[in-house]
Amino acid sequence: MEYQTQPRMPKLFMPIIIILGLAIMIIARSTVIIRSGKAGVLYKMTTGVDTTQVLDEGFHLIAPWNNAIVYEVRQQDLFEKMSVLSLNGLEIKIEATAWYHPIKRKLGSLHKEKGQNYLETIVKPAIRSATRSVLGRYTPEQIYSSKRDAIENEIYVETKKILDFQFIELKDVLVRDVTLPNSIKAAIERKLGQEQESLEYEFRLQKASKEAERQRIEAEGKADANKILNASLTENILKEKGIEATLKLAESPNTKVVVVGGSDGLPLILGNN
Repeated sequence: MEYQTQPRMPKLFMPIIIILGLAIMIIARSTVIIRSGKAGVLYKMTTGVDTTQVLDEGFHLIAPWNNAIVYEVRQQDLFEKMSVLSLNGLEIKIEATAWYHPIKRKLGSLHKEKGQNYLETIVKPAIRSATRSVLGRYTPEQIYSSKRDAIENEIYVETKKILDFQFIELKDVLVRDVTLPNSIKAAIERKLGQEQESLEYEFRLQKASKEAERQRIEAEGKADANKILNASLTENILKEKGIEATLKLAESPNTKVVVVGGSDGLPLILGNN
């Protein structure tokens, strides 16, 4: 019985396949694609992290023995729920949002000194520390009502002071919600309601006072006008006005007799129908 032998692959093909495989691996290790909104840090096997350059978005070729670490450099948001103590030691729950992003030109220093977990090790502790420090200076009533904007600004300023030295830029801090114990919240709302009623009552008093003042000024004006008018009316002027009025009445078809020379020297009209 005869067996057919398969033709063997020429010995030259094996080295070619190995070389092609190594070439593909080298090319794969040497190419880096940075997506939009990201940037890369170059780690060199010989010298470590390169803090002098940042890999922008796009296609890059690097030595196959080096490595590229990619970071998100767009604005990111952190939502935090915390329990803090107010000025008088009352526990308050607060919800806050922080907007931040790593400083792109300092990405190498951030990676070298802080690492990729900088959110947990740097950003969160900074905003928690600043929030506790700021709210500890205010009473529950101020936190709940009148000082919200000032508190937001102070938390932002204090957090920014910390992050500016950690290669991270803080854009803003928003206090989204403040939760007080129900008894304290009800007491504050009652007080605010009473203050509003007091302000409304004071407004009504001021309005009534202004109306009384307006009437007084109007009465004084009328009195002054009457004084001026009385001072200007002489006996001859009054007689002249009386004669003019009498002549107008005499023109009426119902007038029958006009007598000139009454007791006060003014004409009289008699015999009206």
